Amino acid sequence: MDDLLSEKEQIDQIRSWWSTYGGYVIGGLGLGIAGLAGINYYTTSKLEGQIEGSALYESLTDHVATGSVESAEAVVAQLSTDYTDTSYAAQSLLAMARLYMDQNRDQDAADALRRIVDGDADVEIKLVARARLARVLLYQNQPQEVIDLLEGQETTAFAAIYNELLGDAYHALGRIEDAQTAYQSVMLDPMAPNTVDQRLVQWKALDLPEASSPAETMETPAAEEPAAEEAVEGSEVDDTEAEETE
Repeated sequence: MDDLLSEKEQIDQIRSWWSTYGGYVIGGLGLGIAGLAGINYYTTSKLEGQIEGSALYESLTDHVATGSVESAEAVVAQLSTDYTDTSYAAQSLLAMARLYMDQNRDQDAADALRRIVDGDADVEIKLVARARLARVLLYQNQPQEVIDLLEGQETTAFAAIYNELLGDAYHALGRIEDAQTAYQSVMLDPMAPNTVDQRLVQWKALDLPEASSPAETMETPAAEEPAAEEAVEGSEVDDTEAEETE
């Protein structure tokens, strides 16, 4: 008899295997198909969200260009509620802050930018928002707030921008040496020409007053009061002279 199984025996074995494992195969295929369907749905849904968010953001830019604050606020509210998983939500707040500044509503602009800084937006958008918020705070004459916002922020692309703003804040607070250091960092930054006006920064540095030396800042000591004994002796002499005159 041939060593190979007969066709009938092969079929019987296949049937036996299928009766044992067929359910697992069908279940695995079902899960795989469901997984693919879920991935496709998520991808399609996300793409549709990006398209719809983009359309809304385009309408927002029109409102900003025409100065329509109420219409712009409505779009920002919709993007912040329905499209939080897109970059347009944070970008809309940047645009809204610009519109608020155009309308002399600097505190509303600061609040919008603060929402980005304190939120979960992309790192790049946060860097932009932090710089713009610092400018608004300088406009509001809050230099210490600028320092609290920017000091210790490690960033290469925005280092020159942040150092210029820090220099302005230090100058406003009378911290002249710190301002000089910050402006000098801008002048030495190889990426600065792409992000700031180095000539303007140089003029700011030249316009700084000279830092006061410790000797200059020390107060001139007041004239020493005569010792108590000397005052008593002087008084006794005056009394003696008065008696002799009499």
